[in-house]
Amino acid sequence: MVLLTINGEPDNADAGFIMKYKHEANGGIAGVVSPSNLRPGGFTLIELLVVMAIIAVLLSIAAPRYFNSLDRSRETALRQDLNVMRDAIDKFNSDTGQYPEDLAELVEKRYLRAIPIDPLTESAETWVAVPPPDGGGGVYDVHSGSADQAKDETSYGAW
Repeated sequence: MVLLTINGEPDNADAGFIMKYKHEANGGIAGVVSPSNLRPGGFTLIELLVVMAIIAVLLSIAAPRYFNSLDRSRETALRQDLNVMRDAIDKFNSDTGQYPEDLAELVEKRYLRAIPIDPLTESAETWVAVPPPDGGGGVYDVHSGSADQAKDETSYGAW
């Protein structure tokens, strides 16, 4: 190992902003940059702005897809809840020969475990009960209480 010297004195510290040279064993000279010449750590404002721009572009692509998937999942849950309740109403009618007076009767007679929560209104109280077409009492069909429109431009209340 060759000791690095500056102006004839040994260099035992990284003093100064000058380029230091070390003689190699093969006769060449290698440049050594002292740590005081290196760029300080951290990010520049330009680097931060570029990263923020990339994140903004990715979010602008991902956010609409996320919200569309939420809407589709609510619609799917509504369709499933309506199918389950309509099936329970039909089974109640087949077993008893009449329609239930309200949705709570389906729970009392164990045709449903609980009245499902409408995924659009987030309440179990907003279901709209439809009476039988022959004018009798009870619940013949059920619809959502939401006034919103689905992706196919139909009203959720018409499902």
